[in-house]
Amino acid sequence: MDEKREHKRNLAQKLVDKYRLVILNEDTFEEKVSLRLTRLNVFVVVGVSVILLIIMTTVLIAFTGLREYIPGYSSTTLKQQAVGLAYKADSLQTIVDLNNQYLNSIKRVLSGDVKSVEFNRDSILENQRLNTDDVDLSPSKEDSLLRDMVVQEDKYNFLETATSRANYALFPPIKGPLSEGYNLKEKHFGVDIVATPNAPVKSVSDGTVIFTGWTSETGNVIIVEHSYGLVSVYKHNASLTKEQGERVRRGEVIATAGSTGEFSTGPHLHFELWSEGHSVNPTDFIDFQ
Repeated sequence: MDEKREHKRNLAQKLVDKYRLVILNEDTFEEKVSLRLTRLNVFVVVGVSVILLIIMTTVLIAFTGLREYIPGYSSTTLKQQAVGLAYKADSLQTIVDLNNQYLNSIKRVLSGDVKSVEFNRDSILENQRLNTDDVDLSPSKEDSLLRDMVVQEDKYNFLETATSRANYALFPPIKGPLSEGYNLKEKHFGVDIVATPNAPVKSVSDGTVIFTGWTSETGNVIIVEHSYGLVSVYKHNASLTKEQGERVRRGEVIATAGSTGEFSTGPHLHFELWSEGHSVNPTDFIDFQ
């Protein structure tokens, strides 16, 4: 029993025994580095280092793209491409099946086997005998309400009709009464909107800032290019919050209203809309009130 206790005491003593690690210059025997260590310190440092290395390796593999270079992990891009190809293959197979059914029906019709074709022959014959003069084509109450709703949508839709590819309704850059309207004859290519000083000026739609600068006549000016050949112009701003080349979102603040420039008579925003190089009346597409 005493021998075991003595053995354990010796092991414990060895763990805390101090050692010195010395690095010398081989030629001059000059001492460069000297470290005082114990076995326990070495075990602790090595253990903590191994645990940190395992954690860092796990994080790098789990949350970065490095896992794609490890055998057994597949690329995220390849997975997305595989899923997309699977959807396309399924759609193409459906189209092929429908085309085969259609071609088989045509073959049966050409061969005179009309009875086996999958359609209602009596309904087709009945439609051929239908007299269009007997059909009431006058619009119903629901149809009239739908027409009025579409007209209201078209009023503030930049595109020609509400049935176009995209609903391109524009966001008002600022709310307020108009002090001066659009007048092509007097070369007033926009509208003047009364605003409080430093009121936020917002982009009418998604786009890219193509100009920011100062002119003596119009003060701080910012111009944004949008889709479908549309360009919006904002003049007399107190300050600009965006720079040339930046992308902006619909309704995002791009400037603050002010009264800069020689042509300004008070805090307001001079706003212009240009489509394919031609000025358009902003009130046809935006409700500023």
